[in-house]
Amino acid sequence: MNRIGLLHIAWASARSRRLTLGLMVMTVALTTALLVSTERLRHDLRTSFSKALSGTDLIVAARSDPVQVMLSVIFHMGRPTQNISRTRVEGLSALPQVEWIVPIALGDSYRGMPVVATSNDYFERIRTGDSRPLVFKAGRAFDSSKPSTRHEVVIGATVAQRFNLRITDRITLAHGGGVIQDRSHEDQPFAVVGILQPTGTPIDRTLLISLEAFQALHAGWVAGAAPRPARAESKATGNSPAASEPEPGAPTSALPRPRSYSGALVGLRTRSAVFAVQRAIERPHAEPLTAVLPGVALDQLWSLLGHGERILLLMIALVGLTALVGLVATTLTGLEARRRELAILRALGARPQTLFALVLIESSMIALLGIVAGAAVSATLLSVLAGPLHGSLGLVLDGPGWTLDQATLLLVVFCSVLAAGMVPALRAARMSLADGLAPPH
Repeated sequence: MNRIGLLHIAWASARSRRLTLGLMVMTVALTTALLVSTERLRHDLRTSFSKALSGTDLIVAARSDPVQVMLSVIFHMGRPTQNISRTRVEGLSALPQVEWIVPIALGDSYRGMPVVATSNDYFERIRTGDSRPLVFKAGRAFDSSKPSTRHEVVIGATVAQRFNLRITDRITLAHGGGVIQDRSHEDQPFAVVGILQPTGTPIDRTLLISLEAFQALHAGWVAGAAPRPARAESKATGNSPAASEPEPGAPTSALPRPRSYSGALVGLRTRSAVFAVQRAIERPHAEPLTAVLPGVALDQLWSLLGHGERILLLMIALVGLTALVGLVATTLTGLEARRRELAILRALGARPQTLFALVLIESSMIALLGIVAGAAVSATLLSVLAGPLHGSLGLVLDGPGWTLDQATLLLVVFCSVLAAGMVPALRAARMSLADGLAPPH
């Protein structure tokens, strides 16, 4: 029996049992989709975190765990660390190896999206991905030089798309985080003056305001509590000393900045000095600081998540093993119903190895169809989840491209289904002609 005839017989036999084989294909497809989707999310999660910050040598914050500092200052996850004084941050510029410092103040939000107060240097110094600068899709950076333009905000691409915001729109910021907006700052609306191009980083979910605007928002606040009505009224009329008077020693034309920051991003003149600067910053001081290397903190994060990843992979492997056992059991049960079919093939001259090949071809067809269907399901599922994942977590899926690990997974699934098909194939090869033609008892 030639190969073409064998393929024709296998296809005809599969069509006659299309319902049963369809369920087998669905089992392989769902297993494949689970494996590929999990690996894709794991890969894109690491990629998204890795390209969130480029060109920044150190992240400085109050003494805390490095991973917590990175998650708070860069990814705006969890509660911000304890603040550090503005004097301490500005004092870092005295180190000869430091080229620039970008202060960061956190604590406000807009409908669940984080608000970051910073200086105009943020737009010049911060890089993402492969040292790509921030680019404006529309508008410009905020202007904090005078009170009339102090309440301006620059928004990320995801914020603009999700809330349908445009240049000149006015929005109200909320104090603290949370999805439900708190009208804590409704007396000081902000005008949207700039929209950034998508970066594939947490910046897309961020609203950027000036440090001066942040100070004006919280003038009179104590320990996160809003000022009393009398002070709120004076602040609204411009009579609050914290909002209108410059700080001691500052030029009369300068607007006040916060007295403390959540952290700061530091760039060095030469990367070779990073460890020396880190030791200088973390030197014992009345106000202790932590200087975090972004790459090292990411490695620590992956190390912490490694146990969870291995447990998840083990669970997926058990699901796949269960699916393979089910395939073998279903195929063996089907062979009992196909005894006469196989006996007729033996009577027509088919050898045992021919029956072995016939069942193995059917297993290959199940594996191929299941893998194709599973890859399609995975691509569809991830495309549907891409928007919500980016909007809620800032996770950017890199597109339909396949990584080597994902291709290896597909090969593993195919070989596993083929290996599972060898069990019923050997059973079919051993069936005798007399057993197939004998009347049932």
